[in-house]
Amino acid sequence: MKQEYQDLILQTCGASSLRVGAKIQTLWSGYGEIVRLHLEGCGRPSVVVKHVKFPEDAEHPGGWNTNHSHARKVRSYQVETHWYQNYSTNQSCRIPACLAARSYGDEMLIVLEDLDVEGYDQRRTSLKDKEIRACLSWLAHFHALFLGVTPEGLWPVGTYWHLETRPDELEAMDNAELKAAAGDIDRILNECNFKTIVHGDAKLANFCFSKSGLKVAAVDFQYVGGGCGMKDVVYFLGSCMDERECDKRVPGLLDHYFAELKTFVNKDVNFNALEKEWREMFAFAWTDFHRFLLGWMPGHWKINQYSKQLTREVLRKLKQ
Repeated sequence: MKQEYQDLILQTCGASSLRVGAKIQTLWSGYGEIVRLHLEGCGRPSVVVKHVKFPEDAEHPGGWNTNHSHARKVRSYQVETHWYQNYSTNQSCRIPACLAARSYGDEMLIVLEDLDVEGYDQRRTSLKDKEIRACLSWLAHFHALFLGVTPEGLWPVGTYWHLETRPDELEAMDNAELKAAAGDIDRILNECNFKTIVHGDAKLANFCFSKSGLKVAAVDFQYVGGGCGMKDVVYFLGSCMDERECDKRVPGLLDHYFAELKTFVNKDVNFNALEKEWREMFAFAWTDFHRFLLGWMPGHWKINQYSKQLTREVLRKLKQ
């Protein structure tokens, strides 16, 4: 790590020295890495640093290293930096505090509080029911907090699969009927009366858990922006349940999400109208992500019978 980066971190944290620890992960398509730094001489034992370095030749796992793809990623890191510097949440939807953020030409540095130290040191690859509900509670509180808030400096429409930012994947789709309907589905979602700020990449891997599994925090805000809260909900549920589990458990989990949402939205909000609209948007939001997958990676495991059934329902509604 360059000396000027180390100096920024030492000065920000008031530390006397630092040691580069384990790499937590490599960023998507080789756009840098996330590392843990151990500190001496200050109140923080460690921080997490997201070090973005735009590569000359990106290597995308799915082969999508196009100009659209690169521009989207560059913008995503600018959005994430703006998010951490200008927005805050509360304990009900915990995120890491941003200690410093700076751009250095084609490199960016985001210095974050270490959530492991704060008690969110567990990661999950599969979830118990209580943990699914904890994540849905986080999303409900997040959506309630930002209901009606204009996403200034963020993506006007959040999520990484938003149609306008994915022309290459749309062009690659084989499903002609869904391809033709993609614009209408996108428009219907964007014209919701009730909009919030969505996390935009609320998969299981972006949640950090307490040892009990009852408290969670979320990371990775590259695709945070405006939209219907159902986009986060469908993406999260699809990331942690297979088609049989979705078929059986989604109704009860949606009830939990809306019960939590009702608790935290302002009392002057017409909650019945909000719930009615967002429940109607559930299948549209699911189909919208299904549309992206069909163009991006047609063999993906999430392209299952549950997704196909919801897509058929949406296409039927559009014909009525």
